[in-house]
Amino acid sequence: MNLIVNAQPREVSSATLALALPELGFTSPAVATALNGTFVPRDARDVTHLKDGDRLEVLAPMQGG
Repeated sequence: MNLIVNAQPREVSSATLALALPELGFTSPAVATALNGTFVPRDARDVTHLKDGDRLEVLAPMQGG
C-alpha cells in the first residue's frame, strides 16, 4: 500500500503501524508517531491498522546541542 511518510511517498506491505515502522527503517523504540495528524502512542501501534493513502509522521529524538 502507498503511504505518505514524513511528506514522502513510500510503499509498505505491513498492515499495522508496529510492523510498518521497521519496514520503513525506523528501528529505534524512541520515536513518536502520528497517523493522519493524530498522535499514536507506542502501546497502540500493534492495533493501529494502515490503509492506502494514510499520512504518517515519525519523529526521532536528535542528539547534540
